[in-house]
Amino acid sequence: MTPTVKRYHPAMIALDFVSFIKGWSSVFLILFIFKASSSSSLVIGGRYLFFMGMFFSIVWSFFKWYFHQYEITADTLILREGVFVKEQRSVPFERIHNQKSNTTFVHRWFGLTSLTLETGTSGENASFRFPVITEEEKRRILSHLEGNYTEENNQLEEPSGRTIHFRSTKKDLIKASFTSLSFFAIFPIVSAIYFNLADYFEIEKTAKTALDYLFIHWWMLLVLLIPTLALSCVIGFIKTYIKYGNYVISDDKERIYIEKGAGNFISFSIPKHRVQAVVVKQSLLKRMLGLVSIKLISAGSFEEEKNQETSSLYPFMPKQEAYRILQTMLPHYQIVEQMERFPIRVLWLKLLHPYYLTIAAIIVLLIFKKEWLWLAALVFALSIAERICDYWFTGYIRYGHTIQIRNGGFTNKTFVTHLERIQQITVQHSWLERKFGVATILFSNKAKPLHVSKLYGVSKEEAVSFYNWYHQKSAS
Repeated sequence: MTPTVKRYHPAMIALDFVSFIKGWSSVFLILFIFKASSSSSLVIGGRYLFFMGMFFSIVWSFFKWYFHQYEITADTLILREGVFVKEQRSVPFERIHNQKSNTTFVHRWFGLTSLTLETGTSGENASFRFPVITEEEKRRILSHLEGNYTEENNQLEEPSGRTIHFRSTKKDLIKASFTSLSFFAIFPIVSAIYFNLADYFEIEKTAKTALDYLFIHWWMLLVLLIPTLALSCVIGFIKTYIKYGNYVISDDKERIYIEKGAGNFISFSIPKHRVQAVVVKQSLLKRMLGLVSIKLISAGSFEEEKNQETSSLYPFMPKQEAYRILQTMLPHYQIVEQMERFPIRVLWLKLLHPYYLTIAAIIVLLIFKKEWLWLAALVFALSIAERICDYWFTGYIRYGHTIQIRNGGFTNKTFVTHLERIQQITVQHSWLERKFGVATILFSNKAKPLHVSKLYGVSKEEAVSFYNWYHQKSAS
């Protein structure tokens, strides 16, 4: 195969222009909509500056498109970037762990997509991004990475078939809309409209009069409440559908594939042998409904996904179905429900820890709202309840080369990993922990950033046993 240097699709200029308009949309509304009839020199000057910025943005986007190039050799990916300062980055195919494709509304206008390839390193050079390419070019790049590209005739070999384990339905989306509380999205919208209109109309006096009238005629509140709730549910469902619609989980022999989104379509792929650990997360509401969110920890997890939803299975899946899918795709990661509990002295230790949130609430209320000081008692009660729940749900089990720990109060997490995937084990014990004869164990797994799980309240003997268990790996 003869390497060829390529540029991104010219639509990259249009996408940068749309990003510029989106980023400066508030300025545009002020200068050209709300102040359309203004003859102020400040507003007029702002309009000229806006057009100058738009012009330079287009010019800069053209230079970026012209100078940014990429090249694919037999086993290496090379990116050339920079306009005035040139930079060349290269990475062998074997260093690339995960891949993510994101197709926004604007990409769809041109029939294009974007592709991000993630390595196992950290820092600004950890990912290699193709911002605007065709679907055919994306398949060609991925075929090179997966070894499905034949050099003799430059043809793409079709990958082996996938097994679909989950496809979201309308029922799943309704349940997700309720569980994610997205129907509350109407309240920020209403408040934004209110505060924007309050500057132009005398809303305060009108609203007070209208509210007094509605309290007298209480039945009208019920009439208004029904369409408001219906509208909030519709908005919540649309928001959930855009984010989680067309959710598909599938796999083949080598990789796990996650696809989602009816608005911005996102696809994610991770090699099975790169999975470092599995985290099962349940909020209080999800526990009541029997739902879980399962996240796959890998060395190449995407840094921009702060809530880590890309590398998660469908986050509103029934628990038993989620466990079944997980064990089908990754048989070595099995969730065990029955785990070892801690003695009651660990609960007393948790209750003795300082209540920093309560202290902060007391200080703030004393300064700003002394008459609301009773709220500090509520914060204190919630803190105690959270610590009791944390003790009740915390547990662990170690079998063979597998360790599973669960902790958390109102929201708990179950962490499962294998001995060979653990990078480091740290045993800590404070003065108070020593008095109670317990310690804290930290498990570090390779991820971005480093994923650390904590097991609090382990006896000293068990902590030594964990340390010796991990030492077997170092000795081998």
